[in-house]
Amino acid sequence: MKNIYEVARENKIKSAIVIIGFLVFVTLAIYFISQAIGIYAGYEPGGLGMVGIALIISGLMSIGGYYFSDRIVLSISGARPADRRKEFNFYTVAENLSIASGIPKPKLYVIEDSAPNAFATGRDPEHAVVCATTGILRKLDRTELEGVIAHELTHVKNYDTRLMSVVAVLVGCVALLADWFFRMTWYGRRRDSEGKSGQLAAVIMIIGVVFAILSPIIAQLIQLAISRRREFMADAGSVELTRQPAGLISALKKISEDHETLEAANKATAHLYIVNPFKEKVESAVGWFAGLFNTHPPMTERIKLLEQMT
Repeated sequence: MKNIYEVARENKIKSAIVIIGFLVFVTLAIYFISQAIGIYAGYEPGGLGMVGIALIISGLMSIGGYYFSDRIVLSISGARPADRRKEFNFYTVAENLSIASGIPKPKLYVIEDSAPNAFATGRDPEHAVVCATTGILRKLDRTELEGVIAHELTHVKNYDTRLMSVVAVLVGCVALLADWFFRMTWYGRRRDSEGKSGQLAAVIMIIGVVFAILSPIIAQLIQLAISRRREFMADAGSVELTRQPAGLISALKKISEDHETLEAANKATAHLYIVNPFKEKVESAVGWFAGLFNTHPPMTERIKLLEQMT
């Protein structure tokens, strides 16, 4: 049996390793792809090449999503503000746990859908939103609901939405550079001058081609791995906040056993929810390779880890 602090520490270490690996990979991918683009355009190897331009464009594309992510997600999901009298348990549980966690009470929203699920969004604790479906509010008792809301507040407290926004910017930068490279090689003509296509340039071009082909896929896989690690951390944070893992365990079992698909969800928002809203598709995808493309860790692993804390 492990206590909540040991589990939280292990999750933080594993999450840090994945994030560091992601940053190293993205740095190498951006460098070699940008160098290959520069060489193809007729420039000498060296310098930062197209990195700055790619980062600026990718960053500008993501700024709007970063600052308005809560409004965008709520609009897509068709959520409405929660009513204290109508959703009394939801409201009071969020108030109590916010005080216990030391963060401002987030704005509360409700999705009119019988599928049980919930998510958190917003760039920081001061601009956070916790959204729950009518299904989860109706099907969970107060103790189970506390486990779920504590999980979402842990995401807020850990700045997980901000982290995933930064990761999305870097993944977008890699994808943008790879797309530029393939468009140049498909539509353009390579320009050589003054012996610039030497051995170093040839090696960098080969490495650049390899990164251009593989890096968008690998970067997305690592992005999903980071998302899964943050789910484990939020589970541990929920137990640390409520001091009763049984509530979250029971809630996860109820949610996973309910096979109703959340109609308001889509691929862009699926990673936000406490459980993947496309349950039937997730259950049909088995095996180690299929698991690499999941936004959430397997439910059996989450429950097993939580049971070790009882």
